[in-house]
Amino acid sequence: MHAWVLTSPAPVETAPLAWTEVPVPEPGEGEVLIRVRACGICRTDLHVVEGELPVRKAHVIPGHQVVGTVEAYGPATGKLGKGTRVGVPWLHRTCGVCEYCLSGRENLCDRPQFTGWTVDGGYADYLVAPEAFVYPIPDRFEDIHAAPLLCAGIIGFRCLRLAEINRGARLGIYGFGAAGHVAIQVARHWGVDVYVSTREEKHRKLALELGAPWAGAADAQPPQPLDAAIMFAPAGELVPPALKALKKGGRLILGGIHMSPIPSFSYDLIYQERVMRSVANNTRDDGRDFLSVAAEIPIRTQTETFPMRDANRALKALKQDGVRGAAVLLAE
Repeated sequence: MHAWVLTSPAPVETAPLAWTEVPVPEPGEGEVLIRVRACGICRTDLHVVEGELPVRKAHVIPGHQVVGTVEAYGPATGKLGKGTRVGVPWLHRTCGVCEYCLSGRENLCDRPQFTGWTVDGGYADYLVAPEAFVYPIPDRFEDIHAAPLLCAGIIGFRCLRLAEINRGARLGIYGFGAAGHVAIQVARHWGVDVYVSTREEKHRKLALELGAPWAGAADAQPPQPLDAAIMFAPAGELVPPALKALKKGGRLILGGIHMSPIPSFSYDLIYQERVMRSVANNTRDDGRDFLSVAAEIPIRTQTETFPMRDANRALKALKQDGVRGAAVLLAE
């Protein structure tokens, strides 16, 4: 099969991924072989490819928003029929025995594996994944629209849960790419007003189209104080203005796996019981619950598609904010 292999982390402008012939992986115990139909591109892929996340697997195949069909089984599988359309997310597997797994917090597992970082991902013709950690894809979603739901959507949903917002609340979203444009649809479905701060005019326009009453520059102060805010932009310098926008008792949720340094700020910005909290990965319950809500709404993802062979170009476009919504690689 063909796959994009990261031989050595480097800026995406240098086209660091190599289109290479590699063996089709064999599913092990509890695993299924999946033929890739589409794979979303995430900013975490950028962090892996450019080395902002440390190398955890040499010559890794990136990609963790994978939609495909079950083609073969390893031992101790068979709950999913051959040909079942499934999604493979960022959380590839957990140990199942650490204190976090045993207390319902598998997103904090001590020995996790991550698709496209510590194990091979979906920038390829095939990949393997644990049957217990993949999600059947609701029929109402086409492949290209389902792919962004599997990381941007699930992580955004967990951020919304941790923000503890209720109907009538005001929510800020900082950064409006793949995760933001999905999260706003869930928030609006819940009766929440969403104020968007983001640097690109095309992203502000999309936010307004999706129901935001206001959209401004990345560090702009919303016209109303916020009950909560979610930061999807990996920009630590935006933390102080986001805290400044919160009401007393407000919550700032940091939704990325990687962020540039957060500058020092006055204690006044976090005083009066404001809370700043990171989000780490997701649980399978997050994924199942989100996909159910997404199908109920239904979520409409804005996507820009690229042939699988154009992965380097797609990553470059994402880095340069050249994608409106979410980027998706399509199998050939």
